[in-house]
Amino acid sequence: MTLRLTRREFVLGSAALAAQAAIPPFAFAQSAPLNPAPTVDTLVMKVLTDSSYDTPRVGASKWVKVKRVGLGAPGNFRKTLHNEWGLALALESRRGAESRNILLDFGWTPTALMNNMEIMGVDPSKAQALIASHGHFDHYGGLIGFLEKHRSSLPPDIVLYIGGEDLFCRRKASGAPGGHLTDAGWLDRRDLDRLKIKVVTCEKPTPVLGHAFTTGHIARRGFETVIPSQLVEYYPSDGIGCSIPDANAKAGGKPVKDDHIHEHGTCYNIKDRGLVVISSCGHSGIINTTYQAMEASGVKKVHAMVGGFHLFPADEAYVKKTVEAMKQLNPDVIIPMHCSGPTLLALLRTEMADRVVASTNGTEYTFGA
Repeated sequence: MTLRLTRREFVLGSAALAAQAAIPPFAFAQSAPLNPAPTVDTLVMKVLTDSSYDTPRVGASKWVKVKRVGLGAPGNFRKTLHNEWGLALALESRRGAESRNILLDFGWTPTALMNNMEIMGVDPSKAQALIASHGHFDHYGGLIGFLEKHRSSLPPDIVLYIGGEDLFCRRKASGAPGGHLTDAGWLDRRDLDRLKIKVVTCEKPTPVLGHAFTTGHIARRGFETVIPSQLVEYYPSDGIGCSIPDANAKAGGKPVKDDHIHEHGTCYNIKDRGLVVISSCGHSGIINTTYQAMEASGVKKVHAMVGGFHLFPADEAYVKKTVEAMKQLNPDVIIPMHCSGPTLLALLRTEMADRVVASTNGTEYTFGA
C-alpha cells in the first residue's frame, strides 16, 4: 500500500540560478522548515555495504568516534565481509533513553547485506523503519531478499520511506551490441505489497520515527549537475515500472537521461553539533543535498557530510568546485563513501585534511558522543 503525502513536486531552481558557478547564499526558498526539526543526542552509523574493505586502521577525528570490525568474522575465519558496488547503512539514534533503528539503502545483493549485518552485529529484528534513497539497483538490490528472510521479525506496520514514484521506474543501460539498451533493474512494488510493506513518499521534508528526517525533493541550485549514468522510463510496461505522466510527456514516451527527480537525503540534527547529512549516492549533488537539509530543518550548522557523492565520473575541475563549496558550508566532518571517487578523497586530504575521514566496509561512526 502506498501512502502519498503529496503529489506536488517542488519547483526546480530557476535557470538563472542554475547557471551560477558558485553556491548561492543560504535562503529558505522552497518550503517552510520542519517545526521543530527532530534532534537527537547521538547517532551510530554502521557501514554494512560499500565498495571495499581497507584495513582495521581507521582515521581520527575529534568530532566522531571511528572503529572498524576485522576482515574476518570473530570465531569463524571462513566468514568475511563481502564487498560490492553499492551502499547500505544501519543507523541507530538516541535521545535520552529512547532509541530508534533505521536501515538506509540495501546494497546490490541480499547475500552481502545479510552477511555483513551478522559480522557487524546488526540485529535485523530491531529495524523500525526502512529508507530507500533512489531507484538504482546498487541501493535497493538487497531489499527484497532481506525482507523475504526477515519480514516475520520486523514490525507488522514497518514503513519504507521513498523520495517518490521514480523509485519504481525501470532503468536502462546503453552499450549493448548494435546500440541496444539493456535492463538495469527496477523495484517491483508488487513485491512490497506481497511482503506487506507500507510505503510513504517524501516529496516534502518528512520526519522519520521522530529522530531523523528526509530532505524531500532536492532542488538544483548551483553548479552541480546530474552526471549521466543510466536512462530511465517514466511509464510502466508489462505491469512493472513507474507512472509519471508529466515527465513521460516531456520524454516523448522514450527512455531519457535519469535526472533522479525523487532522490532524497536522510538527515539527523545532533544536539549542540548540527546536521549530519547523508547523501546515499548524491546524483542531485552533495552541496544541493546539504542546502536542502538546512532549508528543511531550519538548522544552518552542518556537522557532517556523509555518504556517496557520485563524483567518481567527474573531472578534476568539477570536483574542485565541490571542495570549494564544502569549504563554504564548513562542516566539522566529511566522510566520502561508495561512489565518491579517489579524486575527491585526494583533494580533501590536501584542502581539508582536518575534516576528512576515509571509510570502507565494516566501519562504525558515532556522532555526538
